[in-house]
Amino acid sequence: MRNPELQDAVIDRLQEGWSPEQIAGRLKLEGYTATVSHETIYAYIYSPDGQSQALARYLPERRKKRKPRYARTPRGMMFPLERSIHNRPDHIKSRETFGEWEGDLMIFRREHGKANVASLVERKTRFAVLFRNNDRSSKHFIAKLMNVMEPLPQSARQSITFDRGIEFSGWRKLEAGIGTSAWFCDPQAPWQKGSVENLNKRARRYLPRDTPIAALSNRDMKAICDRLNGTPRKCLGWRTPTEAFAEELRKLG
Repeated sequence: MRNPELQDAVIDRLQEGWSPEQIAGRLKLEGYTATVSHETIYAYIYSPDGQSQALARYLPERRKKRKPRYARTPRGMMFPLERSIHNRPDHIKSRETFGEWEGDLMIFRREHGKANVASLVERKTRFAVLFRNNDRSSKHFIAKLMNVMEPLPQSARQSITFDRGIEFSGWRKLEAGIGTSAWFCDPQAPWQKGSVENLNKRARRYLPRDTPIAALSNRDMKAICDRLNGTPRKCLGWRTPTEAFAEELRKLG
């Protein structure tokens, strides 16, 4: 990448925790006169110039060198067509059933380390769950997610819809481990999981990007969740998510 403006844009977004695929897609959407593919961004990261700036540390999965393209698992295999949001049952889209969730990661400034916050929202009741996650690796994230979700009744954790971030690539363990199905948005289409995107915006009031996440206790995280879930919502007939969620749990017996 010889265009300084483009190079700066790529580096800034890497530092914000974006993947090369997200960066390439966004630059094209924003109408940059010169755009790059995600493969070009990866090549730059592992070039001598990129290595001198230690850019690989900002990737979800960091390696000293990138695997040859033919040796990497294609995204289509990580997130197969049958798991596409377009194949998700209609009752999930319509919010008819309880226990259908959306999930995401909230990323913070790099000077505060690798810690991030996982955000989950139940689609019917808008009930939010936030938990601190000390690593962006898929193995770590999925294990923590299962620990958080497993205490719920099976009917209260039927599915989770994610985007195609590499941190969600271990989704198969969810179904095998706790019986929770996973669905995935189209590439570069996080708005397709609008409920959790909305939750993230609301949560940023209490968790701006410069928050030192590692310093927050579980009690701090619970206090934020309680505040979000204790706010009346018009879409719930002015009930709170806590009240709506508790009512659905009572229905399960």
